Amino acid sequence: MTQKPTCLIVDDETDIRELLTMTLDRMDIETFSASSVDEAKSLLKQRQYELCLTDMHMPDGSGLDLVHYISEFYAGLPVAVITAHASAENAVSALKAGAFDYLSKPISLKQLRPVIEFALKLPTQSSDNAINTLEMIGESEPIQYVRGMIAKLARSQAPVYISGESGSGKELAAKLVHKNSSRAEGAFIAVNCGAIPENLMESEFFGYKKGAFTGAHQDKEGLFQAASGGTLFLDEVADLPLAMQVKLLRAIQEKKVRMVGSTNEDAVDVRIISATHKNLSEMMDAGLFRQDLYYRLNVIQLKMPALRDRPSDIPLLTKVLMTKLCSSMNITEPLIDSATQAYISKLQFPGNVRELENMLERALAMCDGQTITLDDLMHQDELKGNSALSRLERLSFDPDQSPEISLSAYLEDIEKRAIINALNKSNNNKTAAAKLLGVSFRTLRYRLAKLGLSKDNDADIDDDH
Repeated sequence: MTQKPTCLIVDDETDIRELLTMTLDRMDIETFSASSVDEAKSLLKQRQYELCLTDMHMPDGSGLDLVHYISEFYAGLPVAVITAHASAENAVSALKAGAFDYLSKPISLKQLRPVIEFALKLPTQSSDNAINTLEMIGESEPIQYVRGMIAKLARSQAPVYISGESGSGKELAAKLVHKNSSRAEGAFIAVNCGAIPENLMESEFFGYKKGAFTGAHQDKEGLFQAASGGTLFLDEVADLPLAMQVKLLRAIQEKKVRMVGSTNEDAVDVRIISATHKNLSEMMDAGLFRQDLYYRLNVIQLKMPALRDRPSDIPLLTKVLMTKLCSSMNITEPLIDSATQAYISKLQFPGNVRELENMLERALAMCDGQTITLDDLMHQDELKGNSALSRLERLSFDPDQSPEISLSAYLEDIEKRAIINALNKSNNNKTAAAKLLGVSFRTLRYRLAKLGLSKDNDADIDDDH
């Protein structure tokens, strides 16, 4: 006979304890009740529990005291804290202290059931080695720390804020938190907040009812409904306009959303993970990001390291990315010669892992299919007319010296000189310069603007070229 899961209920109000006991009994969960923190500590010593539900306020202490006590002496036991209605501060405090989740009074079955179900799905602390973070490539200290944080975050329902530079792997970290959590069977919905037009944001996030506006021919669920039971990843959350920030805050705090055109609020069970490469603290100080939303999203922060801060991982990353690219292209994987590998390993990579992958993809297109050399790495399609200059630049590279600038800055400098050289040869005629460089006129015009070489008196520019 399978043993029932057990839950410890801690609340000084008899009617709340009885209500929770009746509800959990219907879910086939055995319950034990305590009316104080001391009594709860005594019951914890007597048996093992799969879940603890505790009120925030008790005669001899608080729910936070119990959360800290359980974290210290019964690590791995998920604790859900019951807070007063709309007490966002208490909810955040509980999650920061290590609570698995929180419940707001009055407690509804719709709110209680998913919390219990997700808590019971958690692996025991002894099986943490089952956490799979192998997709987070590297063995450096910074990446080992990230893996450890992902394992901890996977055992919680707390909102997570992932900071880090563009291309550092923020979305991958969010996916791994979801994949290793009790929500793994639910959807992982990723949305780029900066890519949604402001006038469509509310309907995209919360959905809309038929007839809510012109073109709304049928009900349509939003991102919150689609992610219910799973995780909603808000990428570039800093790009949310202030009006939408208010509505997002309410949805997170109340765990409810109202579809556009509806008079009713629907309960949603979503874990929020947000990320941005911008500095939210600075934006908050400048009045561009709401302080209350910042503290609601930033309950637990995970900072992704820049690739330049873990240079020992670059060779392994290069190998893994190269294998992945060749597999997707269905081609034989070429070798990377030692000088090229040495050069790659010493680059700064301001674009991080994404820049490394893009660089390798370009090199694959340029190489002979057998070996990738420095020549393949630094070749630029748009500058194919300037191969002599590129060769001179490549000859100057010493693999034993660490470059002071990134590959992108290095190539940008070469490109500038090549363009200036072509303009000088053509007496500043851009059409002729484009021909010398082997690129279209429009491409040259774009590169001039991109590199800061365009001038206000570009009399020879003809948009019809």
